[in-house]
Formats: sequence, C-alpha cells, structure tokens
Amino acid sequence: MRPAAVFAWFAGLGFGVPGLYGLWFLIDHDRVWTFLGFPTYGGGPFEDVGLDSSPGLLAAFVGVCGLEMLAGFWLWARQRRGVLLAFWLLPFELAFWIGFALPFGFVLGALRTGALLADRDARTALRGRRTR
Repeated sequence: MRPAAVFAWFAGLGFGVPGLYGLWFLIDHDRVWTFLGFPTYGGGPFEDVGLDSSPGLLAAFVGVCGLEMLAGFWLWARQRRGVLLAFWLLPFELAFWIGFALPFGFVLGALRTGALLADRDARTALRGRRTR
C-alpha cells in the first residue's frame, strides 16, 4: 500500500498546493491564474459546458486533494480506510481532472489504483476483511 500512498501524496500536493494559490488568485484578481502561458483550473471542459471556474468549484477540488493526502497517510499506515477512501475519491478526481483538463491526474490516479490492485492486503481490504 505504500507505493499507492506516495502516488496519493504526489497528486494531493501537486494539485492541491497550486490549487490553493489558484483559489486565492481567482478570489483576489477575479480571473484564473495563468502559469507559463497556460490557464490553471480554467479553459477546460468545465467551461465548454458553461461551468466557469469559480471559488466554490476550485475549493471543492482543493478539498478533494486534501482528502487524497489523508488517504495517503492511511495507506502508508496500511489502514483499510485508506484503501476505501482512495477508491471512493476516484470518480470525483476524474471529474475534476477532466473538467480542468489536468492530464497528469489520470497518470497518477492510474498508478495509485494499479498499486492498490497489485497489493494483496489492499484487495483483502476491499473485500471487507481487516488487513494485517
């Protein structure tokens, strides 16, 4: 479960910290933060369907990133609730990765999920049994 924890931390920090700054920037400047010429957390499919970046939407994403960090801590401790949280978060993460057009989220999510599915204790936890 520990490799999955590292992937969860990497995604949680890698998207959460810039997300916090992006949230502050959006509130303070009333526009999406641009980094290296690319809009962060804006200009993706969310906007294509009429859902503009808003503080609430970005705060929800930062919250999901925080929960991913928590899942990472629980996974590192080999706790069943970490496995369950990691899988429970996946559909929400997918929605944000797609909506904000964040391609590296898919990679990290696939690596975390693969690491969990390859771990015998994680599979046991998914079946409702306690891990070691």
